[in-house]
Amino acid sequence: MPVSVVRPGPFGLRAGERAELFRRLREAVARARRRGEEALAALTVDLDAAIDPSAVAFASRRPGEPCFCLEQPERESAARAALGCVRAIDTAGAARFERTAVAWRALASGAVCEPADGLAAVGGFAFAPSGGAAPPWAPFPPASLHVPEVALVRRGDSVRLTLAALATPDDTPDGLLARLEQRLRELRSAPLPLVDPAPTRRVPVVSSMPPEHYEAAVARGVEHIRAGELEKIVLAREVQVHAAAPHDPAAVFGVLREAFPACFVFCVCRGDAAFVAASPELLVRREGLRAGTLALAGSTRRSADPAVDDHLGERLLRSTKDREEHAIVARRIERQLRRHSVWVTAAPEPVLVRVMNIQHLATPIRAQLAAPVSAVELAGTLHPTPAVGGEPLDVAAPLIPALEGLDRGWYAGPVGWTDTTEDGEFCVALRCALLAGAVARCYAGVGVVRESDPATELAETEIKLEALLPVLAA
Repeated sequence: MPVSVVRPGPFGLRAGERAELFRRLREAVARARRRGEEALAALTVDLDAAIDPSAVAFASRRPGEPCFCLEQPERESAARAALGCVRAIDTAGAARFERTAVAWRALASGAVCEPADGLAAVGGFAFAPSGGAAPPWAPFPPASLHVPEVALVRRGDSVRLTLAALATPDDTPDGLLARLEQRLRELRSAPLPLVDPAPTRRVPVVSSMPPEHYEAAVARGVEHIRAGELEKIVLAREVQVHAAAPHDPAAVFGVLREAFPACFVFCVCRGDAAFVAASPELLVRREGLRAGTLALAGSTRRSADPAVDDHLGERLLRSTKDREEHAIVARRIERQLRRHSVWVTAAPEPVLVRVMNIQHLATPIRAQLAAPVSAVELAGTLHPTPAVGGEPLDVAAPLIPALEGLDRGWYAGPVGWTDTTEDGEFCVALRCALLAGAVARCYAGVGVVRESDPATELAETEIKLEALLPVLAA
């Protein structure tokens, strides 16, 4: 076998790949000098299919470095992991989706790479236009996409690695290549760590606000609805877990992806903080002129007894209150997609989506776009759906923080990725926790409609919190 086709180690570049990377870096530097501005260069190579992208990212992360992992194991073993940040796109305000899309489009259009390469930006958006102002959310701007230095993507039996560099007029191709090769030498793979329980100490779990506060907020929401001001409002609460030792994001992520293979399991590390989740809800997926989403609203608990579990699901399907809540969400999503589409189609009846501890009413919705609209802009069009906001939104938006009394940060916001063709995928950050040292802030909310009962809605938040509390309070 010729030496040129032998990969030196699991992550090293073959001779031909190294030469192609150097050529692209040289072209990027030339563009930067010619135009007096930054230029991206990227190269994607195939790796051994046995490599675990998220395990590599967690094992190879430098202290405090941005790290992003997103998996949906049941969907072709889909996984995306990223390390480092060669360029950050951070914005805020009501137009943050549009500004982010414009900035990424300008950066991607001038990148020295092939369309088939895996160059992408990863990150997320806060629930509110200026969300994340509270100190715990400081590392997570209202809108923040990062172009990673290293990305690994798995789909089915394929694992690919993408290297990216941002060339400035002062850079040299040799210097950029040396930096990337050093990064490759640092990559390693190790099994994700296990959650280390603390059996000798009871882990305190406390509500940021008393449960009575939440019940009162739900009651006030019902009053606004019965007064005819709105149809629905989603209200959330925060619960804090104070552990004996700092929470390990890699270990938490590992437990979640094993327990919730049908969900979007993600971890976004920024500095010393990490945002983790096992979300059942797709906000939008764009592939060319095709877009897909999922209306998800109305839920009940699971049971270990199959007969009881089926009974609970059937009761949910027949629940007038839950069907009303679900219909509000589906109608809004369809209405928003029609603005950009030739056609929009939805299942005639909701189906049950079951995850480990909860089951939901769900309606898959598909659309054929009339013209290219980026994944980021589609996310901005749909966010926030009534599944996490309210209807009508302009009435619900100011009421939500007033009644909740908390800064949602990235909770209930879109988290995902977009590539150079502006395809991409964003899920809704649900069943999530913000980890910082030994403190984990967990979030859960419910949709409040005319027939909502405060005590019942409080109990539903407890069911939703069960996704993370057993892991964090171990």
